[in-house]
Amino acid sequence: MDAMRTRLRQSPSVGVAEDEEVGGAQRVEMRFVGAEEEAGPSSDITALVLRHRHGYWRAGVLLCVCGMVVFTAAFLLAYAVFGGRYHCSQVGEQDEEQQGGGAKQPAEGGAGLYLGELRVMMRRLLHDEDIYNTVSRVSRASHPPGSSEGTSLASEVLRRFRQLQMDHTWTESLYATLQFPHRSQRSSLWLLDSAGLISEQIPLNPSDFCPYSATGSTTGGVVYANYGRPEDFNWLRSAGVSVVGCVVVMRVGGGVSFAEKVWLAERSGAGGALIYPDPADLPQDPRRLGLNTHTAVSEHVHLGSGDPFTPGFPSFNHTQFPPIQSSGLPLIPALPVSATVAAKLLSQLSGPSCPTSWRGRLPYVRCVVGPEFSSGRRVKMSVHNVMTPVLLNNIFSSLEGRVEPDQYIVLGAQRDSLGPGAVKSGVGTAILLELARTFSIMVKKGFSPRRSLLFVSWDAGEFGNVGATEWLEGYLSMLHLKAVAYFSLDQAVMGDDILSAYISPLLVDLLDAAIRQVEHPKHAGQTIYSQAEREGGSWKIVKPLYLNSGAYSFTAFAGVPAVELRFSEERAYPFISTPLDSASRLQEVLAGRLGVTGRSLGELVGEMVLRLAHDHILPLRITSYAQTVLQFSAQLNRHSAELQSRGLSPQWVFSARGDYSRAAETLQRAIDYSDLHDPTTARFYNTRIIRVEYYFLSQYVSAVETPFRHVIHGRGDHTLSALTEHLALLTSDPQRFDEKRFRRQLAFFTWTLQGAANALNGDVWSIHNTHTYTH
Repeated sequence: MDAMRTRLRQSPSVGVAEDEEVGGAQRVEMRFVGAEEEAGPSSDITALVLRHRHGYWRAGVLLCVCGMVVFTAAFLLAYAVFGGRYHCSQVGEQDEEQQGGGAKQPAEGGAGLYLGELRVMMRRLLHDEDIYNTVSRVSRASHPPGSSEGTSLASEVLRRFRQLQMDHTWTESLYATLQFPHRSQRSSLWLLDSAGLISEQIPLNPSDFCPYSATGSTTGGVVYANYGRPEDFNWLRSAGVSVVGCVVVMRVGGGVSFAEKVWLAERSGAGGALIYPDPADLPQDPRRLGLNTHTAVSEHVHLGSGDPFTPGFPSFNHTQFPPIQSSGLPLIPALPVSATVAAKLLSQLSGPSCPTSWRGRLPYVRCVVGPEFSSGRRVKMSVHNVMTPVLLNNIFSSLEGRVEPDQYIVLGAQRDSLGPGAVKSGVGTAILLELARTFSIMVKKGFSPRRSLLFVSWDAGEFGNVGATEWLEGYLSMLHLKAVAYFSLDQAVMGDDILSAYISPLLVDLLDAAIRQVEHPKHAGQTIYSQAEREGGSWKIVKPLYLNSGAYSFTAFAGVPAVELRFSEERAYPFISTPLDSASRLQEVLAGRLGVTGRSLGELVGEMVLRLAHDHILPLRITSYAQTVLQFSAQLNRHSAELQSRGLSPQWVFSARGDYSRAAETLQRAIDYSDLHDPTTARFYNTRIIRVEYYFLSQYVSAVETPFRHVIHGRGDHTLSALTEHLALLTSDPQRFDEKRFRRQLAFFTWTLQGAANALNGDVWSIHNTHTYTH
């Protein structure tokens, strides 16, 4: 205690005796506390502190700790509330700055809603019952384009759009040339004896046909070609089996569309094509839900999309266009036939045995490939279809964006069907209308989308996405500047277990985030992502775009990132593109869960749309194509010695790939380190992001002759796939390698890739290309 008193005596204390006003100034008296005052009883506070210093020290520490805890909790709570709203609801604040000249204005409807609130609102508004009821209504009867039922359905969709009172609702009409069976002359199939006389007519369903088949007759032997894939025709060639002049019989499926099957058969010299559903691919067990053996599957055979008589340009006016027809129209007749008809033909074949993997499940059929028939018989087929101009109606409804209204997020679905079309058109139309209803209510409840939402019901989808493609052709010059992404809802529900996403790589990150948010329709409590991981990995969900997809033309023709999402099962849905595709059968396949599954698919699409409509910067993966090109560069590198021996250098491709990768990564880094709350900055980067897909459309081929100009997803000699196949000939069949053609292919691809790199770099003074001459 004496030591403590000694320290206190040596330390002067400063106190304020009084504050007095003297001549308007304050006088502060300072005094030192002496030893006498400290020791005396007059210093009560000092004595109290000395007496209870230990207790007050503990109380003080405890008080400070409690204060810090309370302050920290209050700070975190305030940050979570206000910071979350600030970061997730950037739309409203930018609107306020723009409208108020930098001054903060009161937030208007929905500007304060953040992404989590919007998700909850969307989930609450989506209804199972509405989806099921719409599917039932759409698929109550066949409704092909131009029919009374099709016109009635179009009017109903238009009425439902108008009831939603969105910002704009309208229709666009056009004439297109479609093909239908002849009303009086039926397509036929006969067996001829060795003398060429008709020995038997094989009955066919007059309503079964392949739109855009060549018309006329052909006679010849029969060759079985499995799925009609390139590798199948290559095997026949290697086995010494010629298909020249023969009728080729092929199975539905195998990852090859009807159009591709017929085109490959024609290219191999076949005289005609018959396509049937094999029980090994589409269930036909009478004890389970499946096709009966007398049902055929119908599909168009135009190797392209849109009106084949106005390739590359629109059919908005019913005027006389130049006499141009699509190179994708087949030159040989094609017919869909049932499993019963196929069994009758294939059971009479003789010739080499087919590979084990070609064996189907047709009863009483030995797997031989032909082309000889028993007793020297042959087959004659005759197709009688007619081309008809039909008035089509595409129906549109839109919600305008509040910040960037000239950027569109497009959702569309096919409305027509040659049969009832529960899967073909019913599911897509139902989800489209349900999402339109949901988002329109969300806007009324406060959602303020940054970008515009465009909902479209397409006509003539059965004939190769004619309505959608003609619209793309009509607005091609502006869509690459305005269309952010396209969501195809066609055939969205064929089961409730396995999700497939036929998708542009630019949208993969957006999909990955969405599947982590949406519950799986079949596995309660599990997200789609977690269920996919349990079953081998979510990477299996992602698949390349395919020709008959409703999304394909948007990416391969127009350069717009697109996706088509689909729930299915291991056991294929057997009724697609048949007269049996009804709502009741689909509901039976799904065990009564059609509405639930449709709602899950709608929620998944809605989640992706919300991000695109909400985020300041478009959440597209602009570096995605760099990896694709890197894989091709590795293949080129493996053949580097062979190429150089022929005077070909892959260096240009390597250089262009490097330029593109650096440009994409530089742009991504610039975005990451920019002030994205600045409207001008966000607009600048979004304008560049929205064009990335378009940069991969080759400028060196004609849109009329080669409409699918995309070098990654397109079709033609300019594409990466064609270049890769040609490159493989260096080792598999060097004699077929065409050096001149390969140079041309390599030049087209390289300059398209270099052009994409230059465009991503931005201004011309930011581009530093060095092109050296290599002999």
